[in-house]
Amino acid sequence: MNVRTRKIPGPDHPITVGHNPARIVVKLGDKVIADSVHSLTLREASYPPVHYIPRKDVDMTLLERTAHQSYCPYKGEASYFSIPAGGARSANAVWTYEHPYDAVSAIAEHVAFYPDRVDSIEELTAPEAAPL
Repeated sequence: MNVRTRKIPGPDHPITVGHNPARIVVKLGDKVIADSVHSLTLREASYPPVHYIPRKDVDMTLLERTAHQSYCPYKGEASYFSIPAGGARSANAVWTYEHPYDAVSAIAEHVAFYPDRVDSIEELTAPEAAPL
């Protein structure tokens, strides 16, 4: 039996999740993969902030689920998607916590992108989101 360690964020490893008022646009080549004014920004310890974008604001038809998984003791089990249009560079470019732990439950139904596996993740001040 594989027992996973589960940890609660605290002073030694803080995690906050909050609404990002900016428009987040993710592009690969000439395709807009995601465009949202409803994203969340997760700040965890000393790691760079991560934008979690609601699936409804992501063109999920451009993604392909993979068998890859990872585990975070603070957030839970992560599942991955590749972006076939990006070739090998965009393998497992997108991750999601489909059943995140309670401390970060807000990121359920959201996805995040590795910045080096897409062409851009823009944080724009314009509040209007364009349709996908």
